[in-house]
Order: sequence, then C-alpha cells, then structure tokens
Amino acid sequence: MTVMTTPRPDVGVGDLLVEVTRMRMLCDGICEFTFAGADGGALPTFSPGAHIGVQWQPGRRNSYSLTGPAVDPAEYTICVRRDDSGGGGSVWLHGLGVGDQVVISLPRSAFAPISTARHHLLIAGGIGVTPILSHVRAAVHWNRSFEVIYTHRPGFGALAREMRDLCGDRLTVVEAAPDFWDHLGPRLCDSPLGTHIYTCGPGPLIEGVAAAAMANGWPPDRVHSEQFAADVAAGGEPFAARLGRTGVLVPVGSEVSLLEALLERGVAVPNMCRQGVCGECRVAVRGGPIDHRDSYLTDDERAAGDTMMPCVSRALGDHLELDL
Repeated sequence: MTVMTTPRPDVGVGDLLVEVTRMRMLCDGICEFTFAGADGGALPTFSPGAHIGVQWQPGRRNSYSLTGPAVDPAEYTICVRRDDSGGGGSVWLHGLGVGDQVVISLPRSAFAPISTARHHLLIAGGIGVTPILSHVRAAVHWNRSFEVIYTHRPGFGALAREMRDLCGDRLTVVEAAPDFWDHLGPRLCDSPLGTHIYTCGPGPLIEGVAAAAMANGWPPDRVHSEQFAADVAAGGEPFAARLGRTGVLVPVGSEVSLLEALLERGVAVPNMCRQGVCGECRVAVRGGPIDHRDSYLTDDERAAGDTMMPCVSRALGDHLELDL
C-alpha cells in the first residue's frame, strides 16, 4: 500500500519549521493558531509586540503578531482574520489543519514597549488587539503600570476574555466610536508625566489617536503605533529603477510594484507584509524623488529621501536609483 505524505516545506536560513498544534475560532472570521517547533524544541524568546512572517507560497509571506508569552515560549500563537477579497495568506492559513507544518521567520519587532516609560497607555482597535495583548502580558509579568482601551465592533472582540483576565479593572472595552473618544480624552489630559501611548489597529484610528495626542501637547516620541493593515495601491505611472551597484535597469509597469519587479528580475529583497507596514523590504535609495505610500517610515526618514518601501512606494518621476 502506498502512503501519501505531505512534502516537508523548504526552510531557509533564519527561518523556523513549526507545526500547527491547535486552532480555535475566536469569532466570525478570526482564528487563533498555535504552533510548536517541528523538532519539539523550545522556540526563540521575542520582544512584546513582535511579529512573525508566515510563508504561504514560495517567496510570499504575511506578518502576524505573536500573542503568547514572550520568554522561553514552548509555542507561538497568532490570530488571523480571514480576508476573502485577496485570496492570499489568510485564506491559506484558515485552510490548514492540526499537524500541518509551516515555515515562519524568526520574530521581529518594531513595536516594543519603552522600558523607561512611567506608564503605558495601550490602545487596540479590532484585530489590532494582537500585539497589545503581548504588551499586556509583559506589563503584568514585570509589574509595569498600564491601562488598555479596546475598541471593536459588537461580536468581534477577539481575545476579549484573555484581556479581561489579565487586565482586570485596567481594561476599558467600547463598541462605538463616540464612546472610544469619550474615554480617550481624559486619559490624554490626566496621564502621568512619562506615559507612552501604543496604538494598533486601522489607519484612521492610529491617525486619530496621534492627532488627539499632539493636540494635547504629547511629544511625538511618546506616541507609538503599528498599523495592522494598510489600504494602499502599489500601482501608478510606469518608471525605471537603476541598480546602483550593477547599473542594471529594471522597468516597473503601471500595475506592478517595485518590489515585484525587483523579485522578477532575480534581485533578492527580503519582504513580508507587502502592505508598507512591517519595514522588512526597506531599501536604500541613491537618487530620484520617491512617492512614499508606506506606514512604516517616519516623516524625517521620508524627508531624507534615501530609503523607501518598494512593496508600495514608487518613483515620483520616471526613474530611481537604488543602492542594490
């Protein structure tokens, strides 16, 4: 009798092979996945707010925040909202089963808590609760001062139970936009000196919190965010990118991202979210104006004009020169 087996995925340098050990539907369309090391060993420790890249096709990865304990974890957990509009990584993940093996990247973080903060004001919108839960676990473990405002649509409070169990009366849950702003306003005015704000969720929520904080005199370096998803089109006017180290000219069509054009030409550019959020594909620019469309670079980094996110950003004119 011939026994059919699933091929073992190819694992690249810096990647991990993990196995799905549990799947749990948290609410309509949102599933929690638990991974353990395929070899049974411990997984690397990570910083609160870190994410992993899950490979769903060769060369294609989506990034998801880790929600479990960060120190010497025996397993990793992520939560994935299924998005049927693109037919991409979230659909693939929702089709997995217990026992399936998956290639993931090592954890990375650009959204870690500030160790010197006197108080942490954590704001979660919808599925953006995932890195905030990681922050909360660390705050409880290290006895840090914190509070959470969690806003979500009725019936879509993924991880609400876990948040209540960890936070107790330090958690405020709201399901309507006016209630959210009513709760946020006093905290922006009355938080202790040295408080840092961390927001994860849709772009309008992040922009609104940042604008409200600035209007109340908060320094920009105390307002942090991680956008969970970006609604950014990568297409536009065609242009050409010259690779500064070799002189090779890479044409970029109107419906193709610079990242896709580079990969098609055989240029190895690390990438993950392909939404201008994670920062993984960042490349240096030697010359040419840039149409920045990402949610990762700071205003100062954009103004410098020497770096870009090729997954969504493009040339502002007809050419760019990259340090590749």
